[in-house]
Amino acid sequence: MVRIGLIQMLCEKAAIAENLESTVRYLDEAIAHGIDIVCFPEMSITGYADPTKYPEAIIRLDGPEVGELLEMTRGKSTTVLAGLIEENPKCKPFITQVVVRDGELLGFYRKKRIVDEEADWFSPGDFIPIFMFGELPFGIAICADISSHEVFAECARQGAKIVFEAAAPGLHGEQATRDWRAGFEWWEGECKKYLSRYTKKYDIWVAVATQAGRTVDEDFPGGGYVFAPNGQRLYTTPNWSPRAVYLDINFNEYRVIQL
Repeated sequence: MVRIGLIQMLCEKAAIAENLESTVRYLDEAIAHGIDIVCFPEMSITGYADPTKYPEAIIRLDGPEVGELLEMTRGKSTTVLAGLIEENPKCKPFITQVVVRDGELLGFYRKKRIVDEEADWFSPGDFIPIFMFGELPFGIAICADISSHEVFAECARQGAKIVFEAAAPGLHGEQATRDWRAGFEWWEGECKKYLSRYTKKYDIWVAVATQAGRTVDEDFPGGGYVFAPNGQRLYTTPNWSPRAVYLDINFNEYRVIQL
């Protein structure tokens, strides 16, 4: 049994201080619920930003912004997965998800599947790590990784029991006439199409946390999901509104209970 938090969060572009304030509020609530692992969306700290347009959103793993996240977790047993745009001194920056617990940076995963406009802005990662919570091995995938079986297959090969998919898929069309339900249903469909397949094929669980809401120039659909190794989706958020979801997962009985 593991208790997880999935944060369906509004993350304004380059508003790092504001996003960290939201992070600590969600984290305090997760800790109060006794959460073991809390997953924030892709680029939760920096917002999903074009780094050529928002260079101030590029941060370092040893910088003050990540340092503030470390301080939030000091003395706490909850494992935090948070997203950011990571400086890459050699090339374009990385899309990175850090793993933090008790004031320590335990590791990080850099998004491997960089496609479409992201190829002009970001560099792909070159390794797929596994992390531990106690005796529970887990992996991380980031947004477009969802359509690449390589990440999920490699996590499973290394023994991951669950993979956390941290996402921020931007919605298309005019903001003024945004059909939020259509956007939510589109991302929900993408998750079901790919993750039902991977969970069955690789005998893993997958949990999804997605950016939600309207930023300065882009909208995100939200979506928190849990898929079991039989391919069934055992939990879904009801809509696209920012929210925190806290769940007990019983791995043996393929059961999810919302707290």
